[in-house]
Amino acid sequence: MAAPYEYEEGGYPQQTDAVGYDPNFVPDSVKSFVAHLYRHIREKNVYEIHQMYETSFQTLSERMFKETPWPSVDAVAPYVDNDHVFCLLYREMWFRHLYARLSPTLRQRIDSWDNYCSLFQVVLHGVVNMQLPNQWLWDMVDEFVYQFQAFCQYRAKMKSKTAEEIALLRQFDQAWNVYGVLNFLQALVEKSTIIQILEREKEGLEEFTATDGYDYSGGSNVLKVLGYFSMIGLLRVHCLLGDYHTGLKCLRPIDITQQGVYTSVIGSHITTIYHYGFANLMLRRYVEAIHEFNKILLYIYKTKQYHQKSPQYEQILKKNEQMYALLAIALSLCPQVKLVEETVNSQLREKYGEKMARMLRYDEEASALYDELFSYACPKFITPSAPSFEEPLVNYNQDAYRLQLKMFLYEVKQQQLLAGVRTYLKVYSTISMGKLANYMDLDEPNLRAVLMTYKHKTHAVDSDGKIISNADVDFYIDEDMVRVVESKSAKKYGDYFLRQIVKLEGIMTDIDRIKLE
Repeated sequence: MAAPYEYEEGGYPQQTDAVGYDPNFVPDSVKSFVAHLYRHIREKNVYEIHQMYETSFQTLSERMFKETPWPSVDAVAPYVDNDHVFCLLYREMWFRHLYARLSPTLRQRIDSWDNYCSLFQVVLHGVVNMQLPNQWLWDMVDEFVYQFQAFCQYRAKMKSKTAEEIALLRQFDQAWNVYGVLNFLQALVEKSTIIQILEREKEGLEEFTATDGYDYSGGSNVLKVLGYFSMIGLLRVHCLLGDYHTGLKCLRPIDITQQGVYTSVIGSHITTIYHYGFANLMLRRYVEAIHEFNKILLYIYKTKQYHQKSPQYEQILKKNEQMYALLAIALSLCPQVKLVEETVNSQLREKYGEKMARMLRYDEEASALYDELFSYACPKFITPSAPSFEEPLVNYNQDAYRLQLKMFLYEVKQQQLLAGVRTYLKVYSTISMGKLANYMDLDEPNLRAVLMTYKHKTHAVDSDGKIISNADVDFYIDEDMVRVVESKSAKKYGDYFLRQIVKLEGIMTDIDRIKLE
């Protein structure tokens, strides 16, 4: 736990009673760090900024600030010419470190909101003559949304709140307000004109993606790249609120079928596809969800060894496991194994093969497994509204999650009723209505209703408003006959042989290393 802070009006939070911690003491290594970082930012030396941000900051945090915050911004300000913008950036890192390693107080959560407001106001309305690494700019947006989510979860646990905390919540009722969060993200998108930049890029008039968003003509990349990442931030916020249509609409300017600036940062890449895939899963666009989960899981499988020393490595592994769980759900509801690469399918079977076999039975045990996987893999849904202080204080932090789980399991239950239909459609190419009704122990009118329901449940509306099919088995009714049309895809032998060649080369390399006596 972090020690409590006292807030001095007009100043920054000062920690007073942490054992051995003095917020005004700045070790020489920190003086050197902030001075060098400040100089590199002024010189727009993105490479050095990235090295200091990714490596030096993490190393110092691990060595000197494992259980305490960094020195206060007031203490380091003299070493950076009291530069206002640098101090805002320092505090953003200060709070991020606090959230990652300690437990922020309510006062600190409010102060962090104020700092983000000040920082984004400078970006939106000031003249920002800086080039910052994409990793840092992504972390700003990512942490902004994370702290909003954490605040909503914290505020919703009202039973344990002290009278002082309740008074603070009443006083600062605009802190982490959902409209404020959405307005900042939307303002960054609009002010950066990133949507128009991406449109012009398609016409060959811009080189935003080709330069990874950096401005090599001496300008600033901060507003443009923050605007770009804010579209992903909006997708994430709307997913947390359960508004999947709006979330996907916010992401539409980014073509996720192509490499983009979002793929230049591993955390951004994974967050984008995780929320994009989850939103499509909840909208019954199973094929799209399976397709994107397969691509990102294959990418992580091939590249995760390069990120082992990254601060994001644990998060990468966690999201990897969650997306395998979501892929297991999608494939159980919409069996489309042909869309999954052999490597991903092998990993999936190893992790969830037994559970997926039980999920296809469509009984109470299957429902429990859907519940388990969804609860493990879903985002931490939030209730953004403030509590009613006049009524008895209750915890409502689980309400949004329970509602989304209920809706999901209701959809699963509806599809369980159709389990038998697909089984018979896979067996027959033509079958009479009477015979199928007899097999399924239904009368013909009810069978027609079930078949129409199956049609409905295997179709969804895509982002362009077109009706798309998720079914690997399609059919039509010709008078009293059901005629089945099974889609068959051409087998891809090339990928299989390439994988085997790579394995063989690995074995031959190992053999060459063996020294025979």
